[in-house]
Amino acid sequence: MKDKLNGLRRMLEDLSADGVCAAFSGGVDSTLLLTVLSEIYARKPFPLLAVVFATAFHTAEETASAMKQAEELGVPAERVERDVLSDPVLRGNPKDRCYHCKRALFSEMKRIAEAHGIRNLVDGTNADDTKVYRPGRKALEELGVLSPLAVCGFTKDEIRAAARGLLIPVADKPSTPCLATRFPYGTAMTDEALRRVERGEAVLREFGLKVVRLRVHGDVARIETDPDGFELASARRFEIAFALRKEGFPYVTLDLEGFRSGSMDEPLLMEQKENS
Repeated sequence: MKDKLNGLRRMLEDLSADGVCAAFSGGVDSTLLLTVLSEIYARKPFPLLAVVFATAFHTAEETASAMKQAEELGVPAERVERDVLSDPVLRGNPKDRCYHCKRALFSEMKRIAEAHGIRNLVDGTNADDTKVYRPGRKALEELGVLSPLAVCGFTKDEIRAAARGLLIPVADKPSTPCLATRFPYGTAMTDEALRRVERGEAVLREFGLKVVRLRVHGDVARIETDPDGFELASARRFEIAFALRKEGFPYVTLDLEGFRSGSMDEPLLMEQKENS
C-alpha cells in the first residue's frame, strides 16, 4: 500500500509541472486523488483545478458536497453544468450511454483546462473499474484523460484503506454512481423520473439503509441493499413501501440478491456470454 501511495505521489508530482485538472465527484476515489494533489499543491503551488459536474444525472447534494470538499482541501474548483437530457442520445439511455456522457462532459473539462493553461486531465477511475463494463473509458482514452489510481494499481479496497490512513472523512462513503444507472438500457429518461429516484433513495437512507440502489422498471421500484439494509428493510417493509408509494412508485420490491454494483449490466453480460 505504501509503495502504491508513493507511486501515486510521484506520478502526480511529475504531472504538476504542466498543471492538473481533476474531475471531482466527492467520492472516495476522486477525493484520495485530490487530497494527494492538494498536498503537492500546498508544498509548491502549480496550476490545479477541480471540475465538479452538475447534471440531471447527479444529485444536488453530491454536487454541493463536492464543491465544499474541494474548498476544504484548498483546491480551486469550478462547477460545470450541462443539460444532458437535451441530448436525445443520452436521454434514450443506450447501452453505451456512459461513453456519450463522458465524451460530452470531459470535452468541456478539456476546454476549461486549456483555457487555464493546464495540460493534464485526470479522473478517479481505479483498477477494479478496468475489469468491468465501463464504456466511458473509451471516451477518456480518446480525450487523453489519465487515471492515476488505475495506473498505480489501486483497487477500491486499497483506495479506502489509503483514505483511512490519510484520515480522509469520506473513506467509507458508499459509491454513488450517476442516477442513469437506476434505469434499464433503452428506457427514456426524464428529469422527473431522475428526481423521483433521488427522492426515493433519500427516503431509504432516512430509514437507515446506507448502501442502497433504487432500480426502476416501469412501475416497479427494486431495492438493492447490503445484508444489514436487507434485514432492516424486511422489518420495516410496510413503512418503506408506503413511503415510496408517496414518491410515485406504485410497486416496491426487495431484491433477494441484494446490492451489486452494475446490476443493470447483467443482461448485457449474459447476452455476451451466450453469443461467445
